[in-house]
Amino acid sequence: MTKEESRTLASIAVAALEDRKAVSVEVIEIDEISPLADYFVIASGTNVNQTEAMVQAVEEKAALAGFVPDHVEGHRNANWTLIDFKGVVVHVFDDEAKAFYDLARIWQDGKKIDPATMEPISDGGNSPE
Repeated sequence: MTKEESRTLASIAVAALEDRKAVSVEVIEIDEISPLADYFVIASGTNVNQTEAMVQAVEEKAALAGFVPDHVEGHRNANWTLIDFKGVVVHVFDDEAKAFYDLARIWQDGKKIDPATMEPISDGGNSPE
């Protein structure tokens, strides 16, 4: 998957999550710090039904655009579902699990991306440039 395809897929995932009223959606660009993917998309919902609907929406909208997950973990009443598209990994949590695992903190060396624009968020001068 090219970087541009990853960016497109991340945008599709964000839109799907927001359509299902995700509580919070975060995008972290990790390609410069990890070979795992280009982007992590992290979101949470308030209950099992909502998080299942969020996962289903991501899978459906991605499939319509020609993207099929390589691997999915944690379906069915899980408090954390991971959808691995290779270039993009989507993490859908319930609120409690999102706070507990705090992936945004663990991956804080990645670039925070504004989900609305898919552009980097200013890092407050911590950039090496």
